[in-house]
Amino acid sequence: MDFSIIAEYLPRYFDATLLTLRIAFFGTVYALILGLVCSLVQYLRVPVARQIVNAYVELSRNTPLLVQLFFIYFGLPKLGIVWSSENCAIIGLTFLGGSYMAEAFRSGFESVEKIQMESARSLGMKTSTAIRYVLLPQALAVALPGITANIVFLIKETSVVSIIALPDLMFVTKDIIGTDYNTWIALGMLVVFYLIILLPISLIAGKVERRMRHV
Repeated sequence: MDFSIIAEYLPRYFDATLLTLRIAFFGTVYALILGLVCSLVQYLRVPVARQIVNAYVELSRNTPLLVQLFFIYFGLPKLGIVWSSENCAIIGLTFLGGSYMAEAFRSGFESVEKIQMESARSLGMKTSTAIRYVLLPQALAVALPGITANIVFLIKETSVVSIIALPDLMFVTKDIIGTDYNTWIALGMLVVFYLIILLPISLIAGKVERRMRHV
């Protein structure tokens, strides 16, 4: 293996990793917020909004991220809505991830006995306070494995954003293969950099999950 070639490619992979992390971070954070809101709408059975959320979840989960990115990046400009490639990628990940996070939160909420929320409200707690101190802590312990799996899933899905001209890890790898024909080196570096991103997340999430289950 020619280490001089690896050293030559490292700066490009570092830049691509930072871009991938930035997209994954914002996409995941917004997906968590969207998923939590959607799951609360479903749990509280909010009229009209519940039907909208159900339609969104079905649409998001049953269309590929690639199609969603094409619609956001190529379709919306026809309507006068133009975003940068990076913003399109974040919006696409948020749209896809929100539905998966909603399902993870929903499973957590359903694991909490409804009598606990009813008891909290009967003691004079506001619904928002009962959700914060009674529902969420217990639901998160159950939902965390699903949330962790979704985070890893969304990071992996960033490999699709290269289709809208973003120089992420996959884009750089394909570019090196196409121009320099160093296929094995490029693919090996791609695997290594994804492992550097994903392994710490999986290990940290596993520790957090075990602690929450013993609380």
